Amino acid sequence: GMQGKFAISHAFALGMNDYLRVGRLIDEIADRFGDGVLTARGELDRGALGAIVFADEGARRDLEAITHPLIAARTRELFAAAKPGQVLVHDIPLLVELGREGDYDVVIVVDAPVETRLQRLEEHRGMPREVAEARMRSQASDEQRRAVADVWIDNAGDEDALRRRVDDVWRTRLQG
Repeated sequence: GMQGKFAISHAFALGMNDYLRVGRLIDEIADRFGDGVLTARGELDRGALGAIVFADEGARRDLEAITHPLIAARTRELFAAAKPGQVLVHDIPLLVELGREGDYDVVIVVDAPVETRLQRLEEHRGMPREVAEARMRSQASDEQRRAVADVWIDNAGDEDALRRRVDDVWRTRLQG
């Protein structure tokens, strides 16, 4: 089988939940962005934070300065602990924006048409359309993501279609 690291760039995951309790990241985020980014239980309100950082480039850079060092350290730990032959999947929302595609053996981009993405953000996250559009404008273009993709997975269909495509990629590109 294939050894090494591959990245999946997914348009909507923030991917920080595992890291937030470590190093008091939530406190740092609340200090910078205010208590409005916390839920009543003191957890991160991803929607509220996203509305701020995807509309304001400076705010997004501030958030990245808080979160990225810890996420990078955790990633290095997990990669170092990998056993020979093990496939590691790293879901990186900002892979292209951060220029990290060279860190991985295979880059897989999961994509859907713009209108489909907007509808999903509205339906599944309750995100107002203008917030979703601002978020998407702040991200890499489809052309930029296509340029770094070793594998492009079309996620325009239903979950079963996506699962079949991922299984196919697993068999042909990652177990190979």
